[in-house]
Amino acid sequence: MTWGFSADEWVIVGLSLKIGLVAMLAMLAPAFALAWLLARGRFPGKLLLDTLVHLPLVVPPVVTGWLLLLLFGTRGPIGGWLANWFDITLLFRWTGAALAAAIMALPLMVRAMRLSITAIDRRLEQAAETLGASRLRIFYTISLPLALPGIFAGAMLGFARSIGEFGATITFASDIPGETRTLPIAIYSALNSANGEATVMRLALLSIALSFAALILSEYLARRILVSDHDHGV
Repeated sequence: MTWGFSADEWVIVGLSLKIGLVAMLAMLAPAFALAWLLARGRFPGKLLLDTLVHLPLVVPPVVTGWLLLLLFGTRGPIGGWLANWFDITLLFRWTGAALAAAIMALPLMVRAMRLSITAIDRRLEQAAETLGASRLRIFYTISLPLALPGIFAGAMLGFARSIGEFGATITFASDIPGETRTLPIAIYSALNSANGEATVMRLALLSIALSFAALILSEYLARRILVSDHDHGV
């Protein structure tokens, strides 16, 4: 044992971090695109899209996992297509756990990024446009740098949410040691065992520490970027 953790528990920790990182990275671009669309776009069905994006926040996670089963199961429209054409199966795999975590993390990522985009001073973009800058240049030199605090905050919130995901993951990916048994699933399993109090204590404290560190890092990065932008006159 190292630092009180067994070899199996270190596998759980490593798997949780991998799933959280993959889920966060997979949702980074879609979350920003959705946040930009919801913050700046004007189109029919915007309210419906906004509702769908944030639905995982209010729907029971088990329902989200069940919907993932229907869509990405081996007989589902997406899962069947992936299995037949690319021999890819997400069900009962760590990639399936990452998908479930990503879906649950998406609303938090979108909300943080959307707030940052909404806070951008549009007069800066308009001034650059009057000086002849293209929309693409304005986006990369003004809009994106000003939105970075929200992007980083959203990424860290998504990571923290991903490593804490339980309901959708266990419903869609099940509890398979070494494959889908993440920290919250391992904690739940230990709670139901006869002598699992010590394991619950170790893993629960580690989960709290990881989530706390992710939140602190998101706030630190956001403040550093804001200070840097102010110093450079962005």
